[in-house]
Amino acid sequence: MSRLTRGPLLALLVVGLCALGLPSAAAAPAPTSGTGLVRMMHLSPDTPSVDAYIDSVSDPDVSVVLPAVSYGDVSAYQSVPAGAYTVSARKAGADPASPPALAATVTVTAGTATTIAGVGYFADLGFAVLSDDLSLPPSGESRARVINAAATGSPLGLALGGGSTLADDLPFASNTDYVDVPGGPGTLEVTANAGAPTELPVTLSPGSVYTVLVLDAKTGGLAVTTALDAASPGVVPTGGVETGAGGTAVEPGLPVGRLALAGFALLALLLTVRVRLPQRGRPARHAAS
Repeated sequence: MSRLTRGPLLALLVVGLCALGLPSAAAAPAPTSGTGLVRMMHLSPDTPSVDAYIDSVSDPDVSVVLPAVSYGDVSAYQSVPAGAYTVSARKAGADPASPPALAATVTVTAGTATTIAGVGYFADLGFAVLSDDLSLPPSGESRARVINAAATGSPLGLALGGGSTLADDLPFASNTDYVDVPGGPGTLEVTANAGAPTELPVTLSPGSVYTVLVLDAKTGGLAVTTALDAASPGVVPTGGVETGAGGTAVEPGLPVGRLALAGFALLALLLTVRVRLPQRGRPARHAAS
């Protein structure tokens, strides 16, 4: 144990002022964490629910389990150490030691985000590994890409209402690049088999980044959902497919975490504090949803 001296106390005060939004003399650059983000999507319309596994090749204690992932599901982003991973899928509820129905090796690079999607028909199911763009679009705009996960009517013509063409003939199990588009509520015009376009409502909030999924609807026809990749001010969502306010919604006013941090910093100026540094250990195996 060690007693906090004036230097650390002053540093805590600076952190507290920054948390409250007040200016400080200078800010240190963020340290390199050595981690990357990875998430899973189930985009095969005739494949049943699966348990998905993300296992480090070099460290058996680093593993993520995503149980009962169904068609159209998008997992939360998982933060994992950079390195090589075995990604596998087994029928939901199957013994984890049983042979996987599908497996691939994926490299997670520090400071990047990756989406691993199960795509195609069950007979030729495969993993698509996509690099996610979490940088924010210009003011007033949204950034989006589209994945065609609908077997019905493919290839698809895709355009946003108002004339922004995203793809002319996007094959099943394929995706577009990210493009910047006007933010706000609108429609995605989907043209199947060169027929008449169908307008499906879609909202792309300004300052946010999305992956738009075109799916086979359970009742027939097509459906569109949006997965929130990132949102202003650069927050990576913890949730999957966006519903309601989305994974980054916060109440108005000062965030509780920042207020608590500021309060702790100010309290540290008044009290003599003894602290014990936590022991470092390897990440534990865990289940995620």
